[in-house]
Amino acid sequence: MSKTEAAPEEAPRTAAERGRAERAADERELGAAGSQLSTAPAEELTNGPVGIGVLGWARWFWRQLTSMRVALVLLLLLSLGSIPGSLIPQTNVDELKVADFQKRHDTISPIYEKLGMFHVYSSVWFSAIYILLFVSLIGCIVPRTWQFVGQLRGRPPGAPRMLTRLPAYTTWRTEADPEQVREAAAAMLKKRRFRTHIVGDAVAAEKGYLREAGNLIFHVSLILILVAFAVGQLFKSEGGKLIVQGDGFSNTLTQYDDFKSGSLFKTDDLAPFSFTLDRFDATYERSGPNLGTAREFVAHVTYSEGADGKPQKKAIEVNKPLVVDGSKVYLLAHGYAPTVTVKDGRGKVVFHGAVPLLPIDNNISSSGAIKVYDGYTDAKGKWDQLGFAAFFVPTYGGKGNGTMFSQFPALDFPVLNVGAYHGSLGVNSGLPQNVYQLDTDKMKPFKDDQGKVLKKTLLPGETLTLPEGAGSITFDKDIKQWASFQISQQPGNNLALTGSVLAIAGLAGSLFIQRRRVWVRAVPGKDGVTVVEMAGLGRSESAKLPEELADLAVTLIPEAPTAPDPAPEPAKDQVAEPAEAEGAEK
Repeated sequence: MSKTEAAPEEAPRTAAERGRAERAADERELGAAGSQLSTAPAEELTNGPVGIGVLGWARWFWRQLTSMRVALVLLLLLSLGSIPGSLIPQTNVDELKVADFQKRHDTISPIYEKLGMFHVYSSVWFSAIYILLFVSLIGCIVPRTWQFVGQLRGRPPGAPRMLTRLPAYTTWRTEADPEQVREAAAAMLKKRRFRTHIVGDAVAAEKGYLREAGNLIFHVSLILILVAFAVGQLFKSEGGKLIVQGDGFSNTLTQYDDFKSGSLFKTDDLAPFSFTLDRFDATYERSGPNLGTAREFVAHVTYSEGADGKPQKKAIEVNKPLVVDGSKVYLLAHGYAPTVTVKDGRGKVVFHGAVPLLPIDNNISSSGAIKVYDGYTDAKGKWDQLGFAAFFVPTYGGKGNGTMFSQFPALDFPVLNVGAYHGSLGVNSGLPQNVYQLDTDKMKPFKDDQGKVLKKTLLPGETLTLPEGAGSITFDKDIKQWASFQISQQPGNNLALTGSVLAIAGLAGSLFIQRRRVWVRAVPGKDGVTVVEMAGLGRSESAKLPEELADLAVTLIPEAPTAPDPAPEPAKDQVAEPAEAEGAEK
């Protein structure tokens, strides 16, 4: 190639560059007709700012952060970051489980602690992803919203010069006047809910703006869900309470067995209400492969709102909570509370009441502790404390069956096994202790005739007598049931629900609504007959666009009926001159 010859233009090297070149060529051919079918910002043609200083880098970083691609990456990271919070015990949920996990995994626990795995949702890295996603969505949505508002205020662009280049196209001839055809086309398109106006010799129409509106609504709903999550974490409150049949609960902080709340929650925000557990109904399968499976769990309560509220009845079931003034009372579990009576050596009752025991299997074999803190004195009149390790089974299999565990969850054959101790229960140490466990480090067991811990399996009404006139414990015939409830207040739930509904609606709109434009051009032909052209262009290729264009054409034809095609002109070699024709006849 000589030096004076122009070098051919270098072809795009990458797929992205080829795609941009093809889009640029299409835009040059279609002009404004093919532009602004989306509010998505144009892709940057450079990989980053070069030599433009700190301000340029800041602008480049902001463009990258507010791009939809980065927003999706951050959303994925947020989802992945939530996995450890579901698999690893969390301090704000159950500190005992965290402590147990750390004891069992002494090697990896320090690493988890440094990475914030025991408090994922309040860790620095999770908060950073959360905030960046929040900023990215806002920075992405705001400019696209203004651009979409501008599109709504504008009009569809005029028809391109060559409608035959569009993906959906049809044409016919009609004897109707061009102006009459354009007016009929505009009226028909408006009736089909197209935004329509006449530009020059053509009618421009556009439809499907709800697609972009749905896209924006979907991203706004993500912000609502993020805000709801933040509000829920900051202002939430959640606590548990175990209530024995006949006892009640008042929604104050001191009434909870355990309680946790957000950092901005105040105790004054607790909704004022109270309720009493009247009775608990439970039924179980008696036969078949589902033997022992619960068929019904219902807690019947009487509740009242405020200090002077009118008492009301309510049945609380699993997944059917009691809702009072923004708080929800969920039924979590149930068990048995056998009633016992403890007497000292002089026959004085020092303890009488129902003692809730915690289930350890599906048949509600339960264990716990019976503790007598005050009022007990031994045979010598010396102050002491009593403790009994208790094991209760609602359906005992009987002696000789090889197991003490319950055979069925209902109260078919209840028995209570107790082991007796005396000494210090450790309540004066000031350290918290589990009321369902008996710490025997500072206690001495009562001994039987064989020198072992004094134990006995009691039927309802039977008594275990302590040696040396130390007293007795009686398993009363009254066996009550208990239910545990979770009382939660989640102020962000309604906002999260709104965001979820909007997300589904917006996603449905962006997926199933097609943004498209239609042009109808009517101009006089060479022979004076009007030529009608119809063409359509969508944001994405779809088989419905040609079908819709065909339907529009069929609807317009009664107003612009087709004219017969002109007779084809005979070829010159087939037309004989008059003289030649006469000679041929001779």
